[in-house]
Amino acid sequence: MDFDQLTLGQAAAGLRAGTVTSTALTTEALARAKANADLNAFITVDEAGALKAAAAFDTNGDKDKPLGGVPIVIKDNIEVAGLPCSAGTPALRDYVPKADAPVVAKLRAAGAIIIGKTSMHELAFGISGYTTAFRTGAAFGVRNAYDRTLIAGGSSSGTGAAIGARIVAGGLGTDTGGSVRVPAALNGCASLRPTVGRYPQHGIAPISHTRDTAGPMAATMADVALLDRVITDGAAVGPADLKQVRIGIVKTMLTNLDVDTETAFQAAIAQLKAHGVTIVEVEMPQLAELNGQVGFPVALYEAYDDMVEYLAHTGTGLTVEALAREIASPDVKGTYDGLVIPRKLPGPDNTLLDAGPIYDAAVKTARPALQALYSKIFADNRLDAIAFPTTPRVAIPSNPESSTLENFALFIQNTDPGSNAGIPGIQIPIALGATSKLPIGLELDGPAGSDLRLLAIGIALDDLFGRLPAPTR
Repeated sequence: MDFDQLTLGQAAAGLRAGTVTSTALTTEALARAKANADLNAFITVDEAGALKAAAAFDTNGDKDKPLGGVPIVIKDNIEVAGLPCSAGTPALRDYVPKADAPVVAKLRAAGAIIIGKTSMHELAFGISGYTTAFRTGAAFGVRNAYDRTLIAGGSSSGTGAAIGARIVAGGLGTDTGGSVRVPAALNGCASLRPTVGRYPQHGIAPISHTRDTAGPMAATMADVALLDRVITDGAAVGPADLKQVRIGIVKTMLTNLDVDTETAFQAAIAQLKAHGVTIVEVEMPQLAELNGQVGFPVALYEAYDDMVEYLAHTGTGLTVEALAREIASPDVKGTYDGLVIPRKLPGPDNTLLDAGPIYDAAVKTARPALQALYSKIFADNRLDAIAFPTTPRVAIPSNPESSTLENFALFIQNTDPGSNAGIPGIQIPIALGATSKLPIGLELDGPAGSDLRLLAIGIALDDLFGRLPAPTR
Protein backbone atom coordinates (compact mmCIF):
# COMPACT_ATOMS: atom_id res chain seq x y z
CA MET A 1 0.00 0.00 0.00
CA ASP A 2 1.17 3.53 -0.82
CA PHE A 3 0.78 5.09 2.62
CA ASP A 4 1.16 8.62 1.21
CA GLN A 5 -1.99 8.15 -0.87
CA LEU A 6 -3.87 5.80 1.47
CA THR A 7 -7.43 6.77 2.39
CA LEU A 8 -9.61 5.48 5.21
CA GLY A 9 -11.79 3.74 2.65
CA GLN A 10 -8.83 2.02 0.99
CA ALA A 11 -7.38 0.95 4.35
CA ALA A 12 -10.73 -0.55 5.43
CA ALA A 13 -11.08 -2.34 2.07
CA GLY A 14 -7.55 -3.76 2.34
CA LEU A 15 -8.26 -5.03 5.85
CA ARG A 16 -11.53 -6.63 4.71
CA ALA A 17 -9.77 -8.31 1.77
CA GLY A 18 -6.91 -9.50 3.96
CA THR A 19 -4.25 -7.77 1.86
CA VAL A 20 -2.96 -5.84 4.89
CA THR A 21 -3.14 -6.25 8.67
CA SER A 22 -4.19 -3.72 11.26
CA THR A 23 -0.83 -4.30 12.99
CA ALA A 24 1.01 -3.32 9.80
CA LEU A 25 -1.08 -0.16 9.31
CA THR A 26 -0.88 0.83 12.98
CA THR A 27 2.88 0.17 13.19
CA GLU A 28 3.41 2.38 10.11
CA ALA A 29 1.23 5.16 11.54
CA LEU A 30 3.12 5.07 14.86
CA ALA A 31 6.48 5.12 13.04
CA ARG A 32 5.37 8.14 11.05
CA ALA A 33 4.19 9.88 14.22
CA LYS A 34 7.67 9.38 15.72
CA ALA A 35 9.45 10.46 12.53
CA ASN A 36 7.37 13.66 12.47
CA ALA A 37 7.91 14.62 16.14
CA ASP A 38 8.97 18.10 14.94
CA LEU A 39 5.34 18.70 13.85
CA ASN A 40 4.21 18.80 17.51
CA ALA A 41 1.07 17.08 16.21
CA PHE A 42 0.56 14.85 19.27
CA ILE A 43 0.18 15.42 23.00
CA THR A 44 -0.19 11.68 23.70
CA VAL A 45 0.81 8.75 21.48
CA ASP A 46 -0.67 5.46 22.74
CA GLU A 47 1.75 3.02 21.11
CA ALA A 48 1.08 0.11 23.49
CA GLY A 49 -2.70 0.53 23.47
CA ALA A 50 -2.90 0.96 19.69
CA LEU A 51 -0.73 -2.09 18.94
CA LYS A 52 -2.72 -4.20 21.42
CA ALA A 53 -6.01 -3.16 19.79
CA ALA A 54 -4.59 -3.80 16.30
CA ALA A 55 -3.35 -7.28 17.30
CA ALA A 56 -6.76 -8.09 18.79
CA PHE A 57 -8.43 -7.02 15.56
CA ASP A 58 -6.07 -9.15 13.47
CA THR A 59 -6.76 -12.17 15.68
CA ASN A 60 -10.55 -12.08 15.88
CA GLY A 61 -11.81 -8.68 14.74
CA ASP A 62 -14.98 -8.17 12.71
CA LYS A 63 -13.72 -7.34 9.23
CA ASP A 64 -17.16 -6.11 8.16
CA LYS A 65 -16.98 -3.12 10.51
CA PRO A 66 -16.71 0.11 8.48
CA LEU A 67 -13.44 1.20 10.19
CA GLY A 68 -12.28 -2.24 11.32
CA GLY A 69 -8.57 -2.06 12.17
CA VAL A 70 -8.00 1.43 10.68
CA PRO A 71 -5.72 3.82 12.64
CA ILE A 72 -7.10 7.30 13.43
CA VAL A 73 -6.38 10.23 15.79
CA ILE A 74 -8.56 12.24 18.20
CA LYS A 75 -8.16 15.90 19.21
CA ASP A 76 -7.12 16.28 22.83
CA ASN A 77 -10.29 18.06 23.96
CA ILE A 78 -12.40 14.97 23.12
CA GLU A 79 -12.43 12.28 25.81
CA VAL A 80 -10.91 8.87 25.08
CA ALA A 81 -11.12 6.36 27.93
CA GLY A 82 -7.77 5.72 29.58
CA LEU A 83 -5.87 8.52 27.80
CA PRO A 84 -5.21 12.03 29.18
CA CYS A 85 -7.60 14.73 27.90
CA SER A 86 -5.77 18.00 28.40
CA ALA A 87 -7.70 20.31 26.04
CA GLY A 88 -4.19 21.56 25.30
CA THR A 89 -3.83 23.26 28.70
CA PRO A 90 -1.50 22.40 31.62
CA ALA A 91 -4.16 22.30 34.36
CA LEU A 92 -5.85 19.31 32.69
CA ARG A 93 -2.71 17.40 31.68
CA ASP A 94 -3.38 14.67 34.29
CA TYR A 95 -7.14 14.33 33.68
CA VAL A 96 -7.79 10.79 32.40
CA PRO A 97 -11.47 10.12 31.60
CA LYS A 98 -12.90 6.67 32.31
CA ALA A 99 -15.28 6.67 29.35
CA ASP A 100 -15.17 7.60 25.66
CA ALA A 101 -17.05 10.67 24.47
CA PRO A 102 -20.08 9.41 22.46
CA VAL A 103 -18.47 10.46 19.15
CA VAL A 104 -15.35 8.43 20.03
CA ALA A 105 -17.42 5.46 21.21
CA LYS A 106 -19.07 5.32 17.77
CA LEU A 107 -15.70 5.24 15.99
CA ARG A 108 -14.30 2.63 18.34
CA ALA A 109 -17.42 0.47 17.94
CA ALA A 110 -16.87 0.70 14.16
CA GLY A 111 -13.43 -0.86 14.69
CA ALA A 112 -11.16 2.20 14.56
CA ILE A 113 -7.74 2.03 16.27
CA ILE A 114 -6.92 5.26 18.15
CA ILE A 115 -3.14 5.85 17.98
CA GLY A 116 -3.13 9.05 20.03
CA LYS A 117 -4.48 12.43 21.08
CA THR A 118 -3.56 15.40 18.91
CA SER A 119 -2.29 18.81 19.97
CA MET A 120 -4.41 21.92 19.60
CA HIS A 121 -4.59 25.65 20.16
CA GLU A 122 -4.86 25.88 23.94
CA LEU A 123 -8.48 25.39 25.13
CA ALA A 124 -9.47 25.64 21.43
CA PHE A 125 -9.31 29.46 21.64
CA GLY A 126 -7.35 30.27 18.47
CA ILE A 127 -6.63 29.63 14.80
CA SER A 128 -2.82 29.39 14.71
CA GLY A 129 -2.07 26.27 16.77
CA TYR A 130 0.89 28.18 18.23
CA THR A 131 0.99 26.94 21.81
CA THR A 132 3.67 26.86 24.49
CA ALA A 133 1.86 24.25 26.60
CA PHE A 134 3.02 21.01 24.93
CA ARG A 135 5.61 20.04 22.32
CA THR A 136 7.56 17.04 21.03
CA GLY A 137 9.87 18.99 18.70
CA ALA A 138 12.43 21.74 19.29
CA ALA A 139 10.16 24.69 18.43
CA PHE A 140 6.81 25.64 19.98
CA GLY A 141 3.52 25.35 18.12
CA VAL A 142 1.91 22.71 15.94
CA ARG A 143 3.69 22.95 12.60
CA ASN A 144 2.33 22.85 9.06
CA ALA A 145 2.60 19.49 7.27
CA TYR A 146 3.94 21.22 4.14
CA ASP A 147 6.36 23.68 5.77
CA ARG A 148 7.61 23.35 9.34
CA THR A 149 8.16 27.11 9.69
CA LEU A 150 4.43 27.84 9.24
CA ILE A 151 1.24 27.44 11.28
CA ALA A 152 -0.91 24.33 11.06
CA GLY A 153 -4.04 26.40 11.75
CA GLY A 154 -6.34 25.86 14.68
CA SER A 155 -7.75 24.92 16.85
CA SER A 156 -7.74 21.28 15.61
CA SER A 157 -4.11 21.80 14.66
CA GLY A 158 -2.63 18.37 15.37
CA THR A 159 -5.37 16.42 13.61
CA GLY A 160 -4.92 18.57 10.50
CA ALA A 161 -1.13 18.26 10.59
CA ALA A 162 -1.24 14.48 11.20
CA ILE A 163 -3.53 13.91 8.22
CA GLY A 164 -1.66 16.37 5.98
CA ALA A 165 1.67 14.73 6.87
CA ARG A 166 0.20 11.29 6.00
CA ILE A 167 0.59 9.90 9.54
CA VAL A 168 -3.06 8.79 9.45
CA ALA A 169 -5.86 9.23 6.92
CA GLY A 170 -8.50 10.53 9.31
CA GLY A 171 -9.53 11.68 12.76
CA LEU A 172 -11.67 14.03 14.81
CA GLY A 173 -11.43 17.71 15.57
CA THR A 174 -13.85 20.24 17.01
CA ASP A 175 -15.13 23.47 15.47
CA THR A 176 -16.49 26.62 17.11
CA GLY A 177 -15.63 29.27 14.48
CA GLY A 178 -13.50 27.39 11.95
CA SER A 179 -11.46 24.93 13.98
CA VAL A 180 -11.83 21.85 11.77
CA ARG A 181 -11.93 23.75 8.48
CA VAL A 182 -8.97 26.13 8.96
CA PRO A 183 -6.37 23.43 9.80
CA ALA A 184 -7.85 21.16 7.10
CA ALA A 185 -7.43 23.95 4.55
CA LEU A 186 -3.87 24.81 5.60
CA ASN A 187 -2.73 21.15 5.68
CA GLY A 188 -4.49 19.95 2.54
CA CYS A 189 -7.20 17.72 3.96
CA ALA A 190 -11.00 17.51 3.88
CA SER A 191 -13.42 18.17 6.73
CA LEU A 192 -17.04 18.69 7.75
CA ARG A 193 -18.44 21.08 10.28
CA PRO A 194 -21.83 19.40 10.80
CA THR A 195 -25.08 21.20 11.51
CA VAL A 196 -24.96 22.07 15.22
CA GLY A 197 -26.67 19.30 17.21
CA ARG A 198 -26.07 16.59 14.58
CA TYR A 199 -23.33 15.06 16.78
CA PRO A 200 -23.53 14.54 20.56
CA GLN A 201 -21.30 17.03 22.41
CA HIS A 202 -20.95 15.18 25.73
CA GLY A 203 -17.37 14.45 26.81
CA ILE A 204 -15.82 17.36 24.90
CA ALA A 205 -14.14 20.33 26.60
CA PRO A 206 -16.32 23.26 25.48
CA ILE A 207 -16.20 26.87 24.45
CA SER A 208 -19.84 27.49 23.52
CA HIS A 209 -22.82 25.11 23.53
CA THR A 210 -24.46 27.31 20.87
CA ARG A 211 -21.53 27.10 18.48
CA ASP A 212 -19.41 24.00 19.32
CA THR A 213 -19.45 20.75 17.40
CA ALA A 214 -17.10 17.85 16.82
CA GLY A 215 -16.17 17.38 13.17
CA PRO A 216 -14.52 14.68 11.04
CA MET A 217 -11.25 15.45 9.21
CA ALA A 218 -9.76 13.09 6.63
CA ALA A 219 -7.78 12.55 3.44
CA THR A 220 -10.80 12.88 1.15
CA MET A 221 -14.45 13.92 1.27
CA ALA A 222 -15.42 10.26 0.82
CA ASP A 223 -13.49 9.52 4.03
CA VAL A 224 -15.19 12.41 5.81
CA ALA A 225 -18.54 10.97 4.73
CA LEU A 226 -17.48 7.55 6.07
CA LEU A 227 -16.66 9.04 9.50
CA ASP A 228 -19.94 10.98 9.47
CA ARG A 229 -21.91 7.83 8.60
CA VAL A 230 -20.33 5.96 11.53
CA ILE A 231 -20.98 8.79 14.03
CA THR A 232 -24.61 9.28 12.96
CA ASP A 233 -25.51 5.65 12.12
CA GLY A 234 -26.47 7.08 8.75
CA ALA A 235 -26.68 5.68 5.24
CA ALA A 236 -23.80 5.64 2.75
CA VAL A 237 -23.56 8.72 0.50
CA GLY A 238 -22.71 8.62 -3.20
CA PRO A 239 -21.44 11.47 -5.41
CA ALA A 240 -23.91 14.18 -6.44
CA ASP A 241 -24.68 14.91 -10.09
CA LEU A 242 -22.82 18.19 -10.55
CA LYS A 243 -25.19 19.25 -13.32
CA GLN A 244 -27.92 19.41 -10.67
CA VAL A 245 -25.91 21.58 -8.24
CA ARG A 246 -26.43 25.33 -7.72
CA ILE A 247 -23.77 27.28 -5.83
CA GLY A 248 -23.78 30.93 -4.78
CA ILE A 249 -20.78 33.28 -4.58
CA VAL A 250 -20.86 36.17 -2.09
CA LYS A 251 -18.45 38.92 -3.20
CA THR A 252 -17.79 40.16 0.34
CA MET A 253 -16.27 36.73 1.16
CA LEU A 254 -13.60 37.27 -1.52
CA THR A 255 -11.76 40.05 0.33
CA ASN A 256 -8.24 40.00 1.85
CA LEU A 257 -7.16 37.13 -0.45
CA ASP A 258 -3.50 36.54 -1.27
CA VAL A 259 -2.64 35.99 -4.95
CA ASP A 260 -2.29 32.19 -4.67
CA THR A 261 -5.68 31.85 -2.96
CA GLU A 262 -7.45 34.20 -5.39
CA THR A 263 -5.99 32.35 -8.41
CA ALA A 264 -6.78 28.87 -7.07
CA PHE A 265 -10.33 29.84 -6.06
CA GLN A 266 -11.16 31.37 -9.45
CA ALA A 267 -9.68 28.32 -11.23
CA ALA A 268 -11.80 26.03 -9.01
CA ILE A 269 -14.99 27.96 -9.82
CA ALA A 270 -14.14 27.75 -13.54
CA GLN A 271 -13.75 23.97 -13.15
CA LEU A 272 -17.11 23.72 -11.38
CA LYS A 273 -18.78 25.63 -14.21
CA ALA A 274 -17.05 23.45 -16.83
CA HIS A 275 -18.51 20.36 -15.14
CA GLY A 276 -22.07 21.67 -15.17
CA VAL A 277 -22.41 23.38 -11.78
CA THR A 278 -24.64 26.48 -11.90
CA ILE A 279 -22.84 29.44 -10.28
CA VAL A 280 -24.97 32.35 -9.03
CA GLU A 281 -23.62 35.65 -7.70
CA VAL A 282 -25.57 36.64 -4.58
CA GLU A 283 -25.43 39.48 -2.08
CA MET A 284 -25.64 39.20 1.71
CA PRO A 285 -25.23 42.85 2.74
CA GLN A 286 -25.98 42.34 6.45
CA LEU A 287 -23.69 39.33 6.85
CA ALA A 288 -20.68 41.00 8.49
CA GLU A 289 -22.80 43.19 10.77
CA LEU A 290 -25.00 40.35 12.06
CA ASN A 291 -22.04 38.00 12.41
CA GLY A 292 -20.20 40.57 14.51
CA GLN A 293 -23.19 40.84 16.84
CA VAL A 294 -23.18 37.06 17.41
CA GLY A 295 -19.59 35.77 17.28
CA PHE A 296 -17.60 37.05 20.25
CA PRO A 297 -20.63 37.77 22.49
CA VAL A 298 -21.81 34.14 22.30
CA ALA A 299 -18.41 32.43 22.51
CA LEU A 300 -16.92 34.58 25.27
CA TYR A 301 -20.05 34.65 27.44
CA GLU A 302 -20.87 30.94 27.18
CA ALA A 303 -17.23 29.92 27.72
CA TYR A 304 -17.43 30.56 31.47
CA ASP A 305 -20.61 28.64 32.35
CA ASP A 306 -19.89 25.85 29.88
CA MET A 307 -16.39 25.33 31.30
CA VAL A 308 -17.74 25.36 34.89
CA GLU A 309 -20.11 22.56 33.91
CA TYR A 310 -17.37 20.60 32.10
CA LEU A 311 -14.90 20.88 34.98
CA ALA A 312 -17.59 19.53 37.35
CA HIS A 313 -17.99 16.59 34.96
CA THR A 314 -14.22 15.85 35.05
CA GLY A 315 -14.19 15.37 38.82
CA THR A 316 -10.80 17.11 38.98
CA GLY A 317 -12.01 19.68 41.52
CA LEU A 318 -10.64 22.45 39.27
CA THR A 319 -12.35 25.83 39.11
CA VAL A 320 -12.27 27.99 35.98
CA GLU A 321 -10.04 30.42 37.88
CA ALA A 322 -7.57 27.65 38.79
CA LEU A 323 -7.60 26.44 35.17
CA ALA A 324 -6.89 29.96 33.92
CA ARG A 325 -3.95 30.46 36.30
CA GLU A 326 -2.04 27.72 34.50
CA ILE A 327 -2.84 28.75 30.90
CA ALA A 328 0.50 28.77 29.03
CA SER A 329 -0.30 30.71 25.83
CA PRO A 330 -0.39 34.51 26.33
CA ASP A 331 -3.21 35.05 23.81
CA VAL A 332 -5.50 32.52 25.53
CA LYS A 333 -4.52 33.71 29.02
CA GLY A 334 -5.41 37.27 28.02
CA THR A 335 -8.81 36.13 26.72
CA TYR A 336 -9.64 34.22 29.91
CA ASP A 337 -8.29 36.77 32.40
CA GLY A 338 -9.59 39.84 30.57
CA LEU A 339 -12.93 38.69 29.16
CA VAL A 340 -14.16 35.17 30.02
CA ILE A 341 -13.73 35.26 33.81
CA PRO A 342 -14.88 38.88 34.42
CA ARG A 343 -17.79 38.32 31.95
CA LYS A 344 -16.79 41.33 29.82
CA LEU A 345 -16.70 42.12 26.10
CA PRO A 346 -14.51 44.65 24.24
CA GLY A 347 -16.24 48.01 23.76
CA PRO A 348 -15.31 51.21 21.88
CA ASP A 349 -12.01 53.00 22.68
CA ASN A 350 -10.53 50.08 24.65
CA THR A 351 -13.44 50.00 27.10
CA LEU A 352 -14.95 46.84 28.58
CA LEU A 353 -18.71 46.25 28.62
CA ASP A 354 -20.81 43.83 30.67
CA ALA A 355 -21.31 40.75 28.51
CA GLY A 356 -24.73 39.66 29.80
CA PRO A 357 -27.03 42.12 27.97
CA ILE A 358 -24.96 41.88 24.76
CA TYR A 359 -25.15 38.07 24.91
CA ASP A 360 -28.92 38.17 25.43
CA ALA A 361 -29.33 40.39 22.35
CA ALA A 362 -27.06 38.09 20.34
CA VAL A 363 -29.03 34.96 21.18
CA LYS A 364 -32.54 36.45 21.04
CA THR A 365 -32.20 38.84 18.10
CA ALA A 366 -28.97 38.80 16.08
CA ARG A 367 -28.50 35.03 15.72
CA PRO A 368 -32.08 34.37 14.56
CA ALA A 369 -31.66 37.25 12.08
CA LEU A 370 -28.40 35.72 10.81
CA GLN A 371 -30.09 32.33 10.42
CA ALA A 372 -32.99 33.96 8.57
CA LEU A 373 -30.55 35.73 6.23
CA TYR A 374 -28.94 32.41 5.30
CA SER A 375 -32.32 30.66 4.90
CA LYS A 376 -33.54 33.41 2.59
CA ILE A 377 -30.42 33.44 0.40
CA PHE A 378 -30.53 29.65 -0.01
CA ALA A 379 -34.29 29.55 -0.68
CA ASP A 380 -34.59 32.62 -2.95
CA ASN A 381 -31.74 31.44 -5.19
CA ARG A 382 -32.46 27.68 -4.89
CA LEU A 383 -28.87 27.16 -3.75
CA ASP A 384 -27.33 23.92 -2.52
CA ALA A 385 -24.46 25.94 -1.00
CA ILE A 386 -22.40 29.08 -1.07
CA ALA A 387 -18.71 28.76 -1.99
CA PHE A 388 -15.70 30.74 -0.78
CA PRO A 389 -12.00 30.31 0.02
CA THR A 390 -11.89 28.54 3.40
CA THR A 391 -9.07 30.81 4.55
CA PRO A 392 -8.22 34.05 2.72
CA ARG A 393 -4.49 33.29 2.86
CA VAL A 394 -2.14 30.33 2.89
CA ALA A 395 -0.35 29.43 6.14
CA ILE A 396 1.67 32.20 7.80
CA PRO A 397 4.87 31.94 9.92
CA SER A 398 4.44 30.12 13.24
CA ASN A 399 5.50 32.34 16.14
CA PRO A 400 3.82 34.31 18.95
CA GLU A 401 2.65 36.95 16.42
CA SER A 402 0.65 34.32 14.51
CA SER A 403 -1.89 34.45 17.38
CA THR A 404 -2.70 38.18 17.18
CA LEU A 405 -6.34 39.26 17.17
CA GLU A 406 -5.82 40.57 13.62
CA ASN A 407 -4.68 37.15 12.35
CA PHE A 408 -7.49 35.46 14.27
CA ALA A 409 -10.10 37.69 12.62
CA LEU A 410 -8.49 37.27 9.18
CA PHE A 411 -8.37 33.47 9.21
CA ILE A 412 -11.98 33.01 10.44
CA GLN A 413 -13.30 35.76 8.17
CA ASN A 414 -15.19 33.25 6.02
CA THR A 415 -15.69 30.30 8.38
CA ASP A 416 -17.22 32.24 11.29
CA PRO A 417 -20.60 33.35 9.86
CA GLY A 418 -21.80 29.82 9.08
CA SER A 419 -20.61 28.70 12.52
CA ASN A 420 -22.70 31.36 14.19
CA ALA A 421 -25.73 30.39 12.12
CA GLY A 422 -25.22 26.71 13.08
CA ILE A 423 -25.21 25.55 9.43
CA PRO A 424 -23.00 22.82 7.96
CA GLY A 425 -19.85 23.43 5.92
CA ILE A 426 -17.36 21.24 4.09
CA GLN A 427 -13.72 22.06 3.35
CA ILE A 428 -12.16 20.62 0.18
CA PRO A 429 -8.47 20.86 -0.78
CA ILE A 430 -8.28 22.31 -4.30
CA ALA A 431 -4.64 23.15 -5.08
CA LEU A 432 -1.13 23.93 -3.95
CA GLY A 433 -0.47 27.64 -4.43
CA ALA A 434 1.36 28.49 -7.66
CA THR A 435 4.05 30.47 -5.80
CA SER A 436 3.80 29.27 -2.19
CA LYS A 437 3.34 25.53 -2.98
CA LEU A 438 1.02 25.49 0.07
CA PRO A 439 -2.46 23.96 0.37
CA ILE A 440 -5.51 26.06 -0.48
CA GLY A 441 -9.07 25.10 0.43
CA LEU A 442 -12.56 25.71 -0.89
CA GLU A 443 -15.51 25.73 1.51
CA LEU A 444 -19.15 25.02 0.74
CA ASP A 445 -21.73 26.06 3.37
CA GLY A 446 -25.25 24.68 2.98
CA PRO A 447 -28.66 25.10 4.63
CA ALA A 448 -29.16 23.72 8.15
CA GLY A 449 -29.58 19.96 8.00
CA SER A 450 -28.17 19.61 4.47
CA ASP A 451 -25.06 17.73 5.65
CA LEU A 452 -25.64 14.67 3.42
CA ARG A 453 -26.23 16.83 0.34
CA LEU A 454 -22.99 18.73 1.02
CA LEU A 455 -21.09 15.46 1.51
CA ALA A 456 -22.48 14.14 -1.79
CA ILE A 457 -21.29 17.28 -3.58
CA GLY A 458 -17.93 16.99 -1.81
CA ILE A 459 -17.50 13.38 -2.95
CA ALA A 460 -18.15 14.47 -6.55
CA LEU A 461 -15.50 17.17 -6.12
CA ASP A 462 -12.96 14.59 -4.87
CA ASP A 463 -12.91 13.32 -8.47
CA LEU A 464 -12.72 16.82 -9.89
CA PHE A 465 -9.83 18.21 -7.84
CA GLY A 466 -8.04 14.98 -6.90
CA ARG A 467 -5.79 14.60 -3.88
CA LEU A 468 -3.03 17.11 -3.23
CA PRO A 469 0.54 15.78 -3.58
CA ALA A 470 2.02 14.57 -0.29
CA PRO A 471 4.45 16.96 1.45
CA THR A 472 8.13 16.47 0.64
CA ARG A 473 10.57 16.34 3.54
